[in-house]
Amino acid sequence: MASGDAQAAAALVRRYQARVFGLARTIVREPALAEEVAQEAFVRAWRHSAAYDSRRGAVSTWLLTITRNLAIDALRLKREEPVDPQVLMTKLLAVEPADEAPQDEEFVRQALRGLPGEQARAIVLAVFYGMSGRKIAEIEGIPLGTAKTRLRRGMAKLRVQLEVSDG
Repeated sequence: MASGDAQAAAALVRRYQARVFGLARTIVREPALAEEVAQEAFVRAWRHSAAYDSRRGAVSTWLLTITRNLAIDALRLKREEPVDPQVLMTKLLAVEPADEAPQDEEFVRQALRGLPGEQARAIVLAVFYGMSGRKIAEIEGIPLGTAKTRLRRGMAKLRVQLEVSDG
């Protein structure tokens, strides 16, 4: 295939198409997107076949690694546009007329408004953005211990609010 042999490329596709498509479908979970990923994986293998080194692994490993990377890239491209944490905080803490906001949503907003701003922000960054204490500390420009304390205290206050509201 590295020398441009189309028959070798066709043989590669026939031999690995089920495995490549299967891996792509497992990762992206959509048949149409998995087909695109699989096709692109074979195109990349064709274009970069000279880069394959049999000493580094089997052809299947090389091809499935290409597939995995393309599938992950496809998932990344498919994600929604990111929202600035400050914009999200403003929307979450905004007071809406009771008839416009769903009851559960308003309950969460009320609970967050009941927290000090730095605790609410730490919780939003952790819950909605999946950030670790270390990342929150880095973004906020505070020591790691302070970020963890804000999270812990904020979660404890939310727990108390939830218990009071449920009873």
